[in-house]
Amino acid sequence: MTDRRTTDRTNNRTTSAALRRALRRETAGTVALLADEEDFTAMRQYPTFAFDDHRRYLAHAEALLKTLHARGGHTSVALFDPEDYAEHCAATGRDPDHPASRAAYTAERAATGPRVTYTGQPLTTLVPTLVDTAVRHATWEYATMLLTDAGPCADCGQDIGRASFDRASHLLLRLLDGAGPGTHHLVCSVPAEDDQLIAALHTTRDTDGPARLDTAEGAEFLSVLAAGIALGSPGGLVLRTTTPGAPDRLHGWRLHDGRLHPLTEAEVFDAYCTDARTGDPIAPEPHVDYRAGFPLGPTDDPHPHPH
Repeated sequence: MTDRRTTDRTNNRTTSAALRRALRRETAGTVALLADEEDFTAMRQYPTFAFDDHRRYLAHAEALLKTLHARGGHTSVALFDPEDYAEHCAATGRDPDHPASRAAYTAERAATGPRVTYTGQPLTTLVPTLVDTAVRHATWEYATMLLTDAGPCADCGQDIGRASFDRASHLLLRLLDGAGPGTHHLVCSVPAEDDQLIAALHTTRDTDGPARLDTAEGAEFLSVLAAGIALGSPGGLVLRTTTPGAPDRLHGWRLHDGRLHPLTEAEVFDAYCTDARTGDPIAPEPHVDYRAGFPLGPTDDPHPHPH
């Protein structure tokens, strides 16, 4: 009888451990990373922050990520912003020099901020991806704010931000229709006050179907293009198309008064073959055709809300 009770307890413990492991695999977690050494230095003002060397901190962070990944759960990584953290603590009344406050901030970043899923990739790959994701998210937030603040048109009362986003969506469809099949890389650049908004979009289109694109990346790209339309800002858009067995095709347009004006072949060549910082010429890429921007059709009418 005693042996049977002992066996039952052992089996129960084994079953409980297996259930906990199964539950752990369905649990999500987030690690907020101080990827920048300047941000790391800012956190050293708090005595409860245990690290004094950025490299050692990153090594321990990577070891933690590997451990979490080995347990089978879903782990994401966000950026820890010390300035935003201080504002968060001031707004919530939390003590910034406390691990629980840092954990609460991390949870908030996981819910509202940009993050990258950890799949075992090294930090040398993860950190640049995370920084790029954060920059894209900040660009999207700023462009969205500009569209929201544009307000109604003084002449017709139409919401300028919404009309500009609709117009940007129409222009993107015309661009992808004109580009045809292939893999496309689009970059839109728009000046806005003291900032330069830049968004990139990657799409693939087969010969017998519509273009396939990432939803989030598409929203970011459209928001930047729409912000340029709403502000009446001068800007630019370039399109690179890759198809098997053929040179890449490069096209360009100038954004002016809410319209995309095709650049000439010479202007496209100059744009790609001139160093933007120094103005010095750059050798053209091999196996690349520099082409004029193609017309976007008669529906590319003047901006309905001139500035």
